Amino acid sequence: MTDMKFLDQPPRFLFFTGKGGVGKTSIACATAIHLADAGRQVLLVSTDPASNVGQVFGIDIGNQITDILPVPGLAALEIDPQAAAQAYRDRIVGPVRGILPEAVVKGIEEQLSGACTTEIAAFDEFTSLLTDSALTAGYDHIVFDTAPTGHTIRLLQLPGAWSGFLEEGKGDASCLGPLAGLEKQREQYKAAVDALANATSTRLILVARAQQATLREVARTHEELTAVGFQHQYLIINGILPRTEEDNDPLVAAIHKREQTALATIPEVLKTLPCDEVMLKPFNLVGLDALRQLLVDTAGQGYLRVDLPLELDEPNLSELVDDIAKDGHGLVMLMGKGGVGKTTLAAAVAVELAQRGLPVHLTTSDPAAHLTETLNGALDNLTVSRIDPVAEIEHYREHVLKTKGAKLDAQGRALLEEDLRSPCTEEIAVFQAFSRIIREAGKKFVVMDTAPTGHTLLLLDATGAYHREITRQMGDSGQHYTTPMMQLQDIKQTKVLIVTLAETTPVLEAANLQADLQRAGIEPWAWIINASVAAAASTSPLLRQRATNELCEINAVAKVHAERYAVVPLLKEEPIGVSRLLKLAGDNMINSGYRKVGKSLPITELF
Repeated sequence: MTDMKFLDQPPRFLFFTGKGGVGKTSIACATAIHLADAGRQVLLVSTDPASNVGQVFGIDIGNQITDILPVPGLAALEIDPQAAAQAYRDRIVGPVRGILPEAVVKGIEEQLSGACTTEIAAFDEFTSLLTDSALTAGYDHIVFDTAPTGHTIRLLQLPGAWSGFLEEGKGDASCLGPLAGLEKQREQYKAAVDALANATSTRLILVARAQQATLREVARTHEELTAVGFQHQYLIINGILPRTEEDNDPLVAAIHKREQTALATIPEVLKTLPCDEVMLKPFNLVGLDALRQLLVDTAGQGYLRVDLPLELDEPNLSELVDDIAKDGHGLVMLMGKGGVGKTTLAAAVAVELAQRGLPVHLTTSDPAAHLTETLNGALDNLTVSRIDPVAEIEHYREHVLKTKGAKLDAQGRALLEEDLRSPCTEEIAVFQAFSRIIREAGKKFVVMDTAPTGHTLLLLDATGAYHREITRQMGDSGQHYTTPMMQLQDIKQTKVLIVTLAETTPVLEAANLQADLQRAGIEPWAWIINASVAAAASTSPLLRQRATNELCEINAVAKVHAERYAVVPLLKEEPIGVSRLLKLAGDNMINSGYRKVGKSLPITELF
């Protein structure tokens, strides 16, 4: 039996939220099974763009309520956010297609192509599950894999007049576009938002890992959701290494120590939340047997014997840098979801290039202390700058409010201010600061940590009109010019490195990011699989068993997603300081052999 605080007297609605790869889908599935096994009627609903609920259960589910036959009382529904977003776009754009100029229609479609549209469209889909008593009357519990963000809730709480606000050009390149045409659903949305904020009917569970960066992100999510009325929150820290593994492997001992330090220094705002800890399991969380063991203590159980050599022959980061260094200068952008290690890898790439005698400017929007701590000293040929996102966003907001907001009424100003609190606004403000540095890439390497998505770049291009205005001004003059957008689209000038982990959800999210960039005319140059257990040469039975689970994801990156790639191992020591960053990159490592797509070994031959 499981003894979890978040399962104590559970309300009707349970929402699980957290970054990709923390395990929220597995925990949501295990929770639904636990409640059904207790005799309840349960509906499990996924609104995650990278949903793998069907894969976890080993059946096809899709966008219809499907009984999970081996678990009496349990049914599941997978809302396809991409399909919902497309239907949503068609509903809004359809009436104006053929009436408005094609350029205007394309602009509307682009404004409706971002993450906020996907999330609001998914919210539109599951609103009925929160408010339609006839549809859900037969269920004691509805378990949601993924909750709406605080930003989305605030958008839905705003006053009306979204369409007019956008049509009159008062908004900027942000997330208000998805709200156009929603007036008829306002009452239903209000009822849904009220249900979410009702502690007697709804419980929100934040899922995290025992990592300082991840816990800081969860703390921000907690504060954002608290601000919009989600007061009743719980915390689950997932995937903690069992203490019993400490004696088996120095790598495990070091990781365990890091995790315990993270838990001991958990952000203050999280300390008051009821908290459960879930131990790392050696098995892949697919199938009912595995899911039924997730929320129970399996410490001391034996592991399967895994006959794997200690060496993983995959290309390392240093080999990628060999190709980058050949150009002598250029822009290197590291992109990926939060928590995959972009900042550390950006520092590793910069150090590798500088170590070869090449001039490098490393720039980041990560807090200065983090980067300073990571480098832990100076290095010839390397300069470092930090862009303060808070200052850049505030500068951008002030500019827009003074210009577009100057003549707005109170309602219009409220809409504009929320528009300027969106994730897209932050990316645009920071990228404008990055753009000032990009020019240096003609003479040296500029390594850039934290980059905007393809959607945001297209919005920046469309609303800022910089690229189009320069093109118009230059006309047929014959003069040479390069805009930041043109530089990003030129693979000879810019190399985009997508960072991910060797886990299902992070790889799916990275693939979505790649498609987003390709839509903006930017072709990623390489992928980096970070913190790989399979590449870590561990002797721990638990980690070696988990290493086998990574093989499928490494193979998918090598054969399906990436033109070129590198695998970076999970290290015993945190990659702080130049020598450890070089080790992270691959120097002094056993890995060798640089391979491109089509030449990777099949799964059965990787070990």
